[in-house]
Amino acid sequence: MKVNIQSVHFEADKKLIEYVNRKLGKLSSFTDRIIQVNVFLKLDNVVHAIKDKIAEIRVHIPRHSFFVKSISKSFEESFDDAFDSLLVQIKRNKEKKAA
Repeated sequence: MKVNIQSVHFEADKKLIEYVNRKLGKLSSFTDRIIQVNVFLKLDNVVHAIKDKIAEIRVHIPRHSFFVKSISKSFEESFDDAFDSLLVQIKRNKEKKAA
């Protein structure tokens, strides 16, 4: 599984990158066919003082791709929300193939 993490409009610190990698490591327990994972961490409303944090996750498996996006006040919260939505999509896809 190839993991690609990109931060847009800011430089992600080591702690945030480790957090994202640790959570993504759990994906292999749901499906072992993951080819690539792209994570985009973005700052929204760059002009304003209060910036929303956006986490986007795209997962590629053979013949399918999953995409989720979440916005909140912290990257960890945004990533957790997106990750939870991603797990729902993966489980639903797995159930569909089993039926």
